[in-house]
Amino acid sequence: MADDDRGSALRRALLLRPGELPGLVGAFLYYFCLLCSYYILRPVRDEMGVRGGVENMQWLFTATFVAMLLAVPLFAALAARFHRRALIPTVYGIFIACILGFWLWLRADYAMAWGARAFFVWLSVFNLFVVSVFWSFMVDLFDEAQAARLFGAIAAGGSAGAILGPGLTAVLAQRLDPHALLPLAALVLALTLPCMAALNRWSHRRADGGRRPDGNERPLGGTVLEGVQAVIGSRYLLGICAFIWLYTTLATFLYFTQATIVERAFTDTGDRTSVFAIMDFATNALTVGLQLFVTGRLVKRLGLGRALALVPLIVAGGFLVLAALPALLVLVAFQVLRRAGNYAVARPGREMLFTVVPRMQKYKSKNFIDTVIYRGGDAIAGWVYTGLGALGLGVTGISLVAAPIALIWAAIGYRLGVSQSDEARRQREEVSNASAPNSAGI
Repeated sequence: MADDDRGSALRRALLLRPGELPGLVGAFLYYFCLLCSYYILRPVRDEMGVRGGVENMQWLFTATFVAMLLAVPLFAALAARFHRRALIPTVYGIFIACILGFWLWLRADYAMAWGARAFFVWLSVFNLFVVSVFWSFMVDLFDEAQAARLFGAIAAGGSAGAILGPGLTAVLAQRLDPHALLPLAALVLALTLPCMAALNRWSHRRADGGRRPDGNERPLGGTVLEGVQAVIGSRYLLGICAFIWLYTTLATFLYFTQATIVERAFTDTGDRTSVFAIMDFATNALTVGLQLFVTGRLVKRLGLGRALALVPLIVAGGFLVLAALPALLVLVAFQVLRRAGNYAVARPGREMLFTVVPRMQKYKSKNFIDTVIYRGGDAIAGWVYTGLGALGLGVTGISLVAAPIALIWAAIGYRLGVSQSDEARRQREEVSNASAPNSAGI
């Protein structure tokens, strides 16, 4: 009886319905392993960016954007030809091989400046691709109502992994060269493969009344560019593009400010790597509880529109505080709060926007938006930041420029959330009308 009570309490706490627990656990573990692997590597990437020269970072962001332009058509071609059970493991297998390749390069200590820059660019492509593919899989498995209840808890799996990853890096970075962490990250990423298989099996036998396969594992077919064409022809998808563009613009402004301040504060490479890891650890420790127990209830209480506007409003306030007091501790607090809000609210909410679009758009259009649009925003923001600096604007001036941009971001997020709710309601009504008995036939 006690076990039943505990199980019932867990289902109530996580807003679970019958049959959903195996899917939630599989998705949680998948995202746990994925972000644990990435966050083992992220402090290494940040250190490689500093090692390659802060003055060159806008070039690294531009190179990342170019790499995205090359990678997106390749993914679209794979999606057109492979069914889901093969597509996702293939993408992850390629990235695992790349991690091991970079480990061999950096271990050889050959052309290290170029190795550092190449690793920075590659990991900036890697993190967007594997996370984008993960969420495409999730919006293919779960419907709109399930997403509103469960995506926060699923995202908590990533945050839990992101706590362990930088925790390991913060400890090991003082004892090992940064490149020695790469084989560990490859091993952890490989653990996502059995999670994918388990989720595919669950999708076949689920009895939760949610979305069933119904051919969803077939190759998408179509052309390489149809996802891009769908974005151009949809006001809704263009709105998501604008939302992500403004998010990445403001995140890039803050990232460049972070790199400058940390470079001035610390001269030792191990110290810098440890500081980046500690920031990641603090962010994800704050995030995981919010994702498990707050996100679903917050979206339900506020509605998706207000939930998507919340983090941009916090960012606007943060930039105003940073403009008044541009200090290291203020920057760290702002960055941790911004990331936690993004991971706990904005990111799950952003993924919910894709639950109401056709399946092709869940993979091809979403991947284009999550990668090319995201990194395009990075690249342009990097040059804009450099240009503002050349005009004599320091941290204070750039922060004052960023605050009103965050308010525009909030307005777009609110409108997108309202549109998603309206479309979800329309789709439910269509299903209800289609399933209702025809009065003429009674």
